[in-house]
Amino acid sequence: MSISEDMLKQIVKSVMNNVEKELGESPKPQPRTIPVTVLNEVTPVKESRDPSPVHQHVLGVFPDVDQAVHAAAGSQKEWVKRPVSERRVILEAMKQTVDSQKERYSELAVEETGLGNVADKIAKHELIITKTPGVEDLRTDAVSGDHGLTIEEDAPFGVIGAVTPVTNPTTTVIHNSLVMLAAGNAVVFNVHPSSKATCQRVVSDLNAAIKDAGGPQNLITMIAEPTLDTLNQLAGHQEIRLLVGTGGQGLVRSLLQSGKKAIGAGAGNPPVIVDETADIEAAAKAIILGASFDNNILCIAEKEVFALDVIYDDLIYHLLQEGAYMLSESELSQVMKTVLVGDAPIEAAKSCSVSVRPDLHIAKAWVGKEASAILKAATGKDLPVKLLICDVEATHPFVQLEQMMPVLPIVRMPDFDAAVEAAVKAEKGNRHTAVIHSKNVDRLTQFARRIETTIFVKNASSLAGVGFGGEGYATMTIAGPTGEGITSPRTFTRKRRCVLAEGGFRIIG
Repeated sequence: MSISEDMLKQIVKSVMNNVEKELGESPKPQPRTIPVTVLNEVTPVKESRDPSPVHQHVLGVFPDVDQAVHAAAGSQKEWVKRPVSERRVILEAMKQTVDSQKERYSELAVEETGLGNVADKIAKHELIITKTPGVEDLRTDAVSGDHGLTIEEDAPFGVIGAVTPVTNPTTTVIHNSLVMLAAGNAVVFNVHPSSKATCQRVVSDLNAAIKDAGGPQNLITMIAEPTLDTLNQLAGHQEIRLLVGTGGQGLVRSLLQSGKKAIGAGAGNPPVIVDETADIEAAAKAIILGASFDNNILCIAEKEVFALDVIYDDLIYHLLQEGAYMLSESELSQVMKTVLVGDAPIEAAKSCSVSVRPDLHIAKAWVGKEASAILKAATGKDLPVKLLICDVEATHPFVQLEQMMPVLPIVRMPDFDAAVEAAVKAEKGNRHTAVIHSKNVDRLTQFARRIETTIFVKNASSLAGVGFGGEGYATMTIAGPTGEGITSPRTFTRKRRCVLAEGGFRIIG
């Protein structure tokens, strides 16, 4: 039978339609405005722009919530049937992909969001692929007795809906994907809109790695144009069994009101105490490392320091030796005018903490920027500094606000008890992270008991709390508000019990 030109065109059109349908592609809806108080209290001023144009067919990226969830649900049903040994292989393939692309991911994240710096983001990627636990974190508990054998296992939830922040876009997507898939789940991301292009690249690459290693496609999906509406649709979708949010208080509250189990990682305002028994030089190095890392956008980073009067000057000296710049009173005033704004929703980054001056907020334009850039904009001085430090009172806005920029207030305290009380007030009950530099065991214990944080670091940088220069596994989701703490594969499982009664399988008489 001969085929006419018109018939050939119709066949080609039909084939292309089928291909697009299989890949889950359809015209993308126009993005809608998202209140920063819900998806993340910190949003850069610059508009999100694609640093690298996304190809029409991006693996795992879908135009609407239904398609993203259905694709993930179908893949999860296949995934959970695969042997655990295969999960290990695929998780390793994902890590290898991240290792090969870590420089590019870091560059894209900085370019799109305007937050942090490339070198430290590379280090974060390296941390995640080397210290994120896998299937070995899952466990089986068994009890046997006269009446038989009972085992309890860590089982997957199914499909997880996850919301990620603009501050750690790529590393949160990667970490969440690794631990959730290790537990046997699939995940659908509603990422922060100011990081959507970079996250699309990551999601597509991870799906390609899974597919190339023999795994099911679309275990990791995301909505192409994330909005508040898509977040609400995701939270209410019947196939979503668990919600996970990494962000501020508003996000956590929103997820908890969904009626589903939710794991929420809120923001913090981590205080540091330095007493007279500490190794002051080592304390200064640790403080500089944590407070300047990725321009202080990590929620665990040192945000304010309470130093005992007797060692205050010595600490300042060593901080300056390590690259800090001490602001004079006039320079501090200039910096405050630059980085603080009034109660203006468009300009303000309303973070977790409540200031003693509720009319003041951190300016979004300066969140996550270099210390040298802040200094130059405020004072005109062009100096290569890592961190700006300032001598302030405990009630200063820089102490009470979670500033998320490399400006560190240092408060002179008369004694240890006063330092503890001031630190607790500044932390605002977030129970996130706290740091102390001291060799007095009683004081270490006193502060830990009083502050009640999820992460409590002694004589090290705050980064040690997530395995960076410290022991233990890494995480990008610290679930303090909902109580899970440092998340791992086991966090994203539900307990299932299997009972064999009538004495079966018991081999001891």
